Amino acid sequence: MAALVLGLQILELLDVRLGQGRKFGLGERWIGLVPRELAELLLPLRFRKDIAEAGNQRRVLPDLRPVVWNRHEVGVKREQPRTGTVSGAPGISTDSPRWRPRFPLGIGLVLAISLVFFVLFWLLDVAYLGRRIAATEHLGAWRLLTDLDAETLQNALGSLAQVVVAVLAIAITVVSIVVQLAATRYTPRIAEMFFRDKKNLFCMGFFVVACIDAVWISIAVTNGFVPRASVALTVVLVTTSLLLLIPYFAYVFAFLDPEKVIARIGHQVLDAVLGRGTAKRDRSDVDARQASCVAGLEHLSDIAVNTLAQKDKIIATHAVTALREFAVKYLKEKNTLPAEWFTVGARSHGNPDFIALAPDSLRSLEQRKTWVEWKVLRHFRSVFAEALQQLPEMGHVVAIETRYIGEEALKQGDREVLVLAVRYFNTYLRSAINQRDVRTCYNVFHQYRLLAEHMMKKGLSDMVLEIGRCLAYYGQLAHKADMGFATETAAHDLAVLCERSFLYDISCHDTLLGIFLEVDKEPETRQQEQTLRGVRKAQIWLATFYLSKGATANAARISADMRNEKPERLASIRAELMAVDKKDYWEITDRGVNFDYLDEARKQKLDEFFASVALR
Repeated sequence: MAALVLGLQILELLDVRLGQGRKFGLGERWIGLVPRELAELLLPLRFRKDIAEAGNQRRVLPDLRPVVWNRHEVGVKREQPRTGTVSGAPGISTDSPRWRPRFPLGIGLVLAISLVFFVLFWLLDVAYLGRRIAATEHLGAWRLLTDLDAETLQNALGSLAQVVVAVLAIAITVVSIVVQLAATRYTPRIAEMFFRDKKNLFCMGFFVVACIDAVWISIAVTNGFVPRASVALTVVLVTTSLLLLIPYFAYVFAFLDPEKVIARIGHQVLDAVLGRGTAKRDRSDVDARQASCVAGLEHLSDIAVNTLAQKDKIIATHAVTALREFAVKYLKEKNTLPAEWFTVGARSHGNPDFIALAPDSLRSLEQRKTWVEWKVLRHFRSVFAEALQQLPEMGHVVAIETRYIGEEALKQGDREVLVLAVRYFNTYLRSAINQRDVRTCYNVFHQYRLLAEHMMKKGLSDMVLEIGRCLAYYGQLAHKADMGFATETAAHDLAVLCERSFLYDISCHDTLLGIFLEVDKEPETRQQEQTLRGVRKAQIWLATFYLSKGATANAARISADMRNEKPERLASIRAELMAVDKKDYWEITDRGVNFDYLDEARKQKLDEFFASVALR
């Protein structure tokens, strides 16, 4: 078999070199002789496709051409195609991950080098250095190689059996260790996926078959009978086992790559929902598919939480992104699902998240057909809570992915999921304020505002007002918790929403402006004075926008709200706003803007605004 693989590789190289890119098909007549699983592990794409055709396989091998790889380079290609499911959203592929080997040429080279060394020194021994007995003086090189006596064969075959047993032991040891480590670090589901993988089963089975064959043939050789064909088969099996060992280890490590594990779980969860792929046999059993979906989401959440505890931001981000990718694809396919899918089955009822829900809340989720999205966002909340303790930067990632789900719900016209996303944004803000995490509040406010801007474009005035009230509420809550900058951030985002609603001519603009002017209604103390200065700056920032657009009535509402301000305080605020001449903040931030910056056109409106305040 190994010789056949080498021959096919040579033919492939000849096709490329001699044909200058055209394929002559020199090896196609031999394709049907190669077992499918061995071919998929070792051979290039063209041969794998030809094997599927020549063997009349019922399941066609997938076309892997979208991912271009150099078939003449040794190694394993790790990159996966990445496409975003929401406009502007980075993404990972939740398609079934495929191992794309670059080993065929490497295996062929190893085998060729071994053959060259063996043949070279064998001929050297036959011609010059070897010692012969009288009975072999007349024999040529080939006869000397093939005419072995029974005793020699028994000794050699015994050694071959020991070699292949050692190969099997090494494979089992390495696989057991790395699978257990990966399962412990990420999720126990890794072991289940590993031992269901056909390539793993094929390779392990091949090693076992080679071992059994070598043991049996070693006792089949007697003084009166030498089974030449069986001996030749055993040599080929042992040689192939040795050649397969390194590629198989590379496949194992590639299989256990965390990114691929995450993508594989995401693919399986989506298959369970849609009743396709590995879940096709359970297509009529909705309860079983629901249980598989819930279990898969739990595993993705476990990976995210476990890697956060280890400060592994990259893997945690991939797990959260996989949850979002699933939710977005689910929203696209939601209308194709049967009605019974939206009623939580008996198996899923036992999940702790559903047990903790009040019966009325669970019935509400079923009526609104949002239990899957609720489950995804519930896992987001768990990751967010862990991130506040372990890796606060991940809180921003969770907020971004929640916004992407909200945007997709908006695109699909699923208002109930949009309401759910808003509620979870409020939950994030409450958790961040409870933890006194100002930076996380800053980031969550930003993503919350961006979601509201998308709602404006769709004309959802009522939901924009709801978000405006929430921003004002959590800004005031941060104010009470002495988190001054969080309150300033909420005020700035409200000001931006007022500006956008004016530009989009949204009917909720006047109400939204009234909500904005209520942010600083709390009694002011000396310790909180600086916080409310930031709110006043945001209001003045908005007033200059109105004046630049000729909306003097809206600017007048803001100036009327400041009628009781001390003149010296207003003068100092004006001086601070005039002093800011750079749009970019002087430190690195995710937003990259200075809240106090006004362009020259709006700075020229400051005097007009402060004059109106003085007149009042």
